[in-house]
Amino acid sequence: MLKQRREAAIKVADSLFAAEDAIDAALARAAELNAALVTARTEAGLSALVGQEAFEMAAAAFAALARARCDIVETHKRLSETRIQVGLRTVAVGELPKPPRERGEGRHLQAVG
Repeated sequence: MLKQRREAAIKVADSLFAAEDAIDAALARAAELNAALVTARTEAGLSALVGQEAFEMAAAAFAALARARCDIVETHKRLSETRIQVGLRTVAVGELPKPPRERGEGRHLQAVG
């Protein structure tokens, strides 16, 4: 019984990680699109009015993806709670420690010379 729950948890975790990765990749591509729209308009010397509706739709798509990321993060948190409820405290579902940084462990800013 415990083995079956563990195997099920691993399948769910794999699907969760794949969904998180897909959303992050989509967010990155949508951000690139938004940047390309602005850059292309500027480089072409066009008025800010040109392509505004397309830019607004691309920005709305980015916002929807950001909301999806928020929802998948919340799903991850709730699945962590569910894991405990079904007696799988020791099964890892994404709460592994982050790998150490090469330099300046724990520092967010770094001096540039």
